[in-house]
Amino acid sequence: MSYLDFEALEKMDERAFLNRHPYPWANPAGLLTDEGFRALKESLPEEERFTRIFGKPRQHGQKPHDRLSLDYEPGMELSPHWQAFMEELHGPQYRRFLARMLDTNQFSLKCHWHYTPASCSVSPHCDANWKLGSHIFYFNTEEDWRPEWGGQTVVLDDHGRFKTRSAPEFEDFDEEIESTAMGNQSFLFTRRGNSWHGVREITCPPEYYRKVMIVVIRDARPLRQFTQTVKGWLRRAA
Repeated sequence: MSYLDFEALEKMDERAFLNRHPYPWANPAGLLTDEGFRALKESLPEEERFTRIFGKPRQHGQKPHDRLSLDYEPGMELSPHWQAFMEELHGPQYRRFLARMLDTNQFSLKCHWHYTPASCSVSPHCDANWKLGSHIFYFNTEEDWRPEWGGQTVVLDDHGRFKTRSAPEFEDFDEEIESTAMGNQSFLFTRRGNSWHGVREITCPPEYYRKVMIVVIRDARPLRQFTQTVKGWLRRAA
């Protein structure tokens, strides 16, 4: 069985993606095969394995991003479906897809699952400098979720007004676009200086979770990594 739909990946238009406003993003349907999506959804890791991250302070005064989190590690116990999917994500075809969409092949990948309960949110933010982007795979369907409960990734446009080291609220932005986060959908975006995004407060009933698996695309350019490290040292010393 294939989990990624490699034909659908090939059809993604990198030029349209890279020229998207206010930064490169896409919310495609069907990047997983129907059979693969169902198998992955039915064998998601159990919540008992997750670490609860609640009330953790964030830089720049932003609100905590409360959630249950589980990091992928090679060799960890997973269902056969998830083991096979992880092999695809770390395989040559998916890597070529990301290299084409991000216009670089100098990156490494880190994967983790997030389960988010009611009353939690992801406050507006721009990702860390060491990230090139993220690919979020949504795993809620009409069987266990309602769109009005939230969970949509929100693209936010400030027209360049806010510093990344600040904490604006959703209502402070000039424009917003909500992703579709139900069923076999995913959300791919790149980090830019203005790549503001977030998730509004979840309003699901108790015992329900927003469930996603995120592929974090880490910058692997040595000079850029060194520059960002030095900048971090200088900020902390200031």
